[in-house]
Amino acid sequence: MTSDKLYRVQKEDLPKLEKLLNTCFAHDPLYETLIPDPDIRKKLMPELFHCDMDEFYETCEIFADSKDLNGVLVVSDEAEPYNFFRYYLSEAKAVLQTDTFLIKEDPSLKTLHNFLKGEDYLNSSWTDQLHQNQRLHIIYLAVSPSVQHHGIAANLMNETIAYATRHNLMISLETHNPKNVEFYQHFGFKIYGVVEKNFSLKQYCLIREIQ
Repeated sequence: MTSDKLYRVQKEDLPKLEKLLNTCFAHDPLYETLIPDPDIRKKLMPELFHCDMDEFYETCEIFADSKDLNGVLVVSDEAEPYNFFRYYLSEAKAVLQTDTFLIKEDPSLKTLHNFLKGEDYLNSSWTDQLHQNQRLHIIYLAVSPSVQHHGIAANLMNETIAYATRHNLMISLETHNPKNVEFYQHFGFKIYGVVEKNFSLKQYCLIREIQ
């Protein structure tokens, strides 16, 4: 995905981006389920987002509303060719780092066990059922709480939809917060399915068909 209206996040922006994600997802149902201990969650989440951004900076596109990073969009363009070895090396490195963080912050291994049980909530494997590589997959869409309800999320979403429309691409995403479903439905998304496995947590899998 490319955009001349959004700011392309640079490597030096990643610490600020990680802080934004940590703030936005502090009470996300996914992390509250997989890391139920609030003290462990507080210590672990910055490390998890650091690991995520290291991986996604190499394998995905990361955009923000501006250099101020009030809102951020992390998207994987499945239609673009990618370097197989670079992709899987980045993924393997991220898995190793994540497991190391999980064990360091919770030596009881309970959190690591939860992450292994919750793998289907973390890997977007449900998209395999779509049999569609002409597709964008939104990994993160987040806006700083201090500037929410000012149209930033809508602008990020509209730019993504405009790109998908120009290139005949489906868009997929998942959310673990039922309050977000109506927001995405407003942009033409529909629920493809709901993942509920090993936990009471529901993952809403949404798609926007090729227009």
